[in-house]
Amino acid sequence: MFHTQLDPFPQNFLWGAASAAYQIEGAWATEGKGPSIWDTYAQVPGNTFEETNGKVAIDHYHHYKEDIALMKEMGLGAYRFSVAWSRVLPDGEGEVNEAGLAFYENLVDELVKQGIVPILTLYHWDLPQALQDKYQGWEGRETAVAFEKYCRILFERLGTKVTYWVTMNEQNVFTSLGYRWAAHPPGVKDLKRMYAANHIINIANAKAINLFHEMVPLGKIGPSFGYGPMYPFSCDPEDVLAAENGEAFNNAWFLDVYCKGEYPKFVYKQLAKAGLAPVVTEEDQAILKKAKPDFLGINYYHGGTAQQNNYQKQIAEKRAFSKVDPYLMQAEDGTFSPEETMFATAENPNLKKTDWGWEIDPVGFRVALRRIQANYDLPIFITENGLGAIDQLTEDKKIHDPYRITYLQEHLLELQKALTDGVEIIGYCAWSFTDLLSWLNGYQKRYGFVYVDRDNQSARQLERIPKDSFYWYQELIRTNGASLISHT
Repeated sequence: MFHTQLDPFPQNFLWGAASAAYQIEGAWATEGKGPSIWDTYAQVPGNTFEETNGKVAIDHYHHYKEDIALMKEMGLGAYRFSVAWSRVLPDGEGEVNEAGLAFYENLVDELVKQGIVPILTLYHWDLPQALQDKYQGWEGRETAVAFEKYCRILFERLGTKVTYWVTMNEQNVFTSLGYRWAAHPPGVKDLKRMYAANHIINIANAKAINLFHEMVPLGKIGPSFGYGPMYPFSCDPEDVLAAENGEAFNNAWFLDVYCKGEYPKFVYKQLAKAGLAPVVTEEDQAILKKAKPDFLGINYYHGGTAQQNNYQKQIAEKRAFSKVDPYLMQAEDGTFSPEETMFATAENPNLKKTDWGWEIDPVGFRVALRRIQANYDLPIFITENGLGAIDQLTEDKKIHDPYRITYLQEHLLELQKALTDGVEIIGYCAWSFTDLLSWLNGYQKRYGFVYVDRDNQSARQLERIPKDSFYWYQELIRTNGASLISHT
């Protein structure tokens, strides 16, 4: 769709930035906070880059007023942050830690005082370790009950102060990395357990939304999903079908439950054939069906490319698998991957990559937003989008990051095109406001508008230094996006 002129951003568009508790707060055992699964996982040698952890991070816990002052200087309209569950409930479900709860109330009050809209994420991967030990974390239905209690506490305390709430951050990411690839806690490689845990997380998400609508009727709540559109590798119909399969497995499997309250029949049937489908009770169905998000949070970094699955290709080429049931095929580690019978991934030759091998695809951002609007017809809040890079601090304490400015400018231009197409977008939160601890890549992978002077070995003085991108985004906010190229 070509536009001779793009629509301006709405006057109430929220220009923001984002963070996550474990990645910035530090103070990991301060004032009654209990350990999270990440506090435990990061202390096991070999689990993270150069043994980095969040014990100090960038010490936002003690620097939050300084950080908010920088947000005010930038002109930030919104700030998305997450609450560390174990800071509020040290054991995940028992007594409230008042000091921890007060920290978040003070944070919200300071944001509001400075004219910044707080966007509160209830769960950004740092499950209380006590719940992992007691109930096997998200594999236990008791954890969904504990999550509802935790949400109730926050709704009661902050429901009149915070309008926008995010339930789960990137459920598709933390379930696969935690239960399939063993790259995040709990460090499991078991697809059946992954799908079972994912279902309980869906129940927890729905419980939170249902409770929120009872307790905070004037607020807005929704999950935040890591969405990547799937492309066919070619116009070969088999590749087109593979991309449809990939879109179903990677995206609809999660989003249909969030937005329609039920699993997509196509994917569920394939999982049932493989013995991997979760057990869904009538009570579960009722809880899921009742939960209606007010918006969809979307984290966009890149999509994927699909081609005909390898099994079918080999059958067509060699007839070698003609007597083999593909649903019985297993990977070398004994796990079964049902999507492998439906599509194979491929590199997209049309896209450049970041230093970490992530494809850079601004147009895919527009594709993603169009698909989400068409399929689910909900307002969209961009809750993450950004570039991780190795930034260099000059001798005169400057950080020149034109690559980040280019990345953000190209993506925001496509977002503006999507708005002009007719997509309803509430706001945009870049990832991230400050540099922070990358879950597995330490402090070498920097995303922020604000440089934090520390490295993997030392926290140094944690000096905050605005980058060139800070001032670029400041001007963008001041002009409400008009400083972007306004024509195609």
